[in-house]
Amino acid sequence: MTNLYLVVLCLLIGIGLQWVSSLPKDAPKSLNTYLIYVVLPALALLYIPDTELSLDLLLPVLTAWISFGLSWLLFANLGKRMGWSKATIGCLIIVPGLANTSFIGFPIIEALYGEEGLKIALMVDQAGSFIIVSSIAIIVASLYGQGKKRKRDITKKILTFPPFLFFLIALSMNIGGWHFSGTIHEILSAFAATLTPIALVAVGLQVKIKSDTISSPHLWIGLGFKLILMPAVIFLAYRFIAPPESLIYKVSVMETAMAPMITGSIIAINHDLNPKLASLLVGIGIPLSFGTLVIWNLLVG
Repeated sequence: MTNLYLVVLCLLIGIGLQWVSSLPKDAPKSLNTYLIYVVLPALALLYIPDTELSLDLLLPVLTAWISFGLSWLLFANLGKRMGWSKATIGCLIIVPGLANTSFIGFPIIEALYGEEGLKIALMVDQAGSFIIVSSIAIIVASLYGQGKKRKRDITKKILTFPPFLFFLIALSMNIGGWHFSGTIHEILSAFAATLTPIALVAVGLQVKIKSDTISSPHLWIGLGFKLILMPAVIFLAYRFIAPPESLIYKVSVMETAMAPMITGSIIAINHDLNPKLASLLVGIGIPLSFGTLVIWNLLVG
């Protein structure tokens, strides 16, 4: 529960800091840059080398890929029909398409299903959400961002994107049976521990809840997809594949039902994909998800 209190507190601190006049206007962007270039690579090097790869975990891992695929399919077509801007479409594909499977997902899954559930959640995050946000989300951001991008430019952006580059290094370490220990492990852990507070403070700095923003149909369509539609898809589809009483099934549904991923919002904001909407999807989605998660937990038993 401590992690959940931390999430809410950091979000409120970020919102409160908006009233500090001496705070630089580009503070959120600076914090996001630190997260992308330092914290996310540290997370990759810390966890992926020690992650046990298993075919049994393919089903929960696939939930992240299914969610992002359906998000891209739905919002690309709906946005085109409704005449939404490319920036809004890109934002809705990326942010609601990715679940907060780590620092919100991990403590909730561990509290509900213990260490065995946490092991499954770790694979969903590392082999699903983390790979997507480090690669495919960058493709979407490039396609829907400002200006026309060449395929060569998009490929270069992915290959030079620090989290993706360090993911490849960490995956190679996993295959080779290498991992960091001692002082290096402690340093990586220290950087990784800053993800939750800094990311949420950055989001809080950009959340401006007004009547015109809270009534935005884009916001509620995105949150409806993330918190209701996608968990319902996995809830119904996976009942025919995995035993409903199994941890595989329960964790798959619950991880899909998590709030939008903060890292996804960072990608959207850094590519100027409707930053206000990206911040609201996370800023409102996180507290709102605490209520919807209770309902999904009752449904999966």
